Amino acid sequence: MIGVVVIGRNEGARLLACLVSLKGQADRIVYVDSGSRDGSVAAAHEAGAEVVELDPALPFTAARARQAGFEALMAGMPPEAVQFVDGDCTVEPGWLPAARAALNADETLGLVTGWRSEIHPEISVYNRMCDVEWHRPAGPIETCGGDMMVRVRAYRQAGGFDPGLIASEDDEFCLRLAKAGWRLERLPRVMTRHDIAMTRFSEWWRRLVRAGHGIAQVGHMHPPRFARERRRALVFGFILPLVALLGLVTTLWLSLAVVLIYLLSYVRTVRGLCVTEGLPLREALHQSVFLSLSKFPNLIGMALFHWRRLRGKSMRIIEYK
Repeated sequence: MIGVVVIGRNEGARLLACLVSLKGQADRIVYVDSGSRDGSVAAAHEAGAEVVELDPALPFTAARARQAGFEALMAGMPPEAVQFVDGDCTVEPGWLPAARAALNADETLGLVTGWRSEIHPEISVYNRMCDVEWHRPAGPIETCGGDMMVRVRAYRQAGGFDPGLIASEDDEFCLRLAKAGWRLERLPRVMTRHDIAMTRFSEWWRRLVRAGHGIAQVGHMHPPRFARERRRALVFGFILPLVALLGLVTTLWLSLAVVLIYLLSYVRTVRGLCVTEGLPLREALHQSVFLSLSKFPNLIGMALFHWRRLRGKSMRIIEYK
């Protein structure tokens, strides 16, 4: 038996497409809504999904929504495995039985995932960057994104999702799943098609702020995790700019050295996108500009997490659309 948890907030037509893609593939579908104002709840009811509406008195997070969906599935006849999917994704035909078969074939597997891709990468550079971001090799993995099929026994043993995380909650869950002794694997087949629909620089910036918050929070909980990402954000987003400013009032060579470091990092990023990801040079040059800039919103997100943590504030979602 396969259960599906779909989470969403104001996804509109994308939610309907998600639910349609699941029709006939799952035994039960639970949709968890985080305060939508666009008719998503009514649409999900009409599509035949079981609906859970989160209490707005508590902070909305994807982790909280996934956990609530899992608990709703367990209230009836519990499935052996649960597929989690975001409401802005469609699930590819045949994915659910293939994922379930993989879990059945190997009792050491606690989680399987597949390949996600963007539906409209041609719309913007931000969509194309996400499409590259989703592309990861098949085989054993340490962590994955929110689209995943999890064995119920493994999920319970790991303790489920932590509702207090506003980002990178999937990474954090995967880390605890592995610590509980379960293996994680990415299957070599398409799993979901994502529609991020991101066309503005401001949306991309807020998404990277949220990512920075996530890597700081998960890194605080599991210190070795995201150490490299946190270090790069700190160096390129704070230390080097500070050194460059210092050079303007001391010796100009210091500022020029910082500029050279940024250029070398940019060239290295371009080379990585061309060689590793197979991007054409022109596209790699374009995307590398944003990847180089990403350290600044990441740093802001990291600082926001620690500010909230030190003040004992709730970790509230950072919406980018």
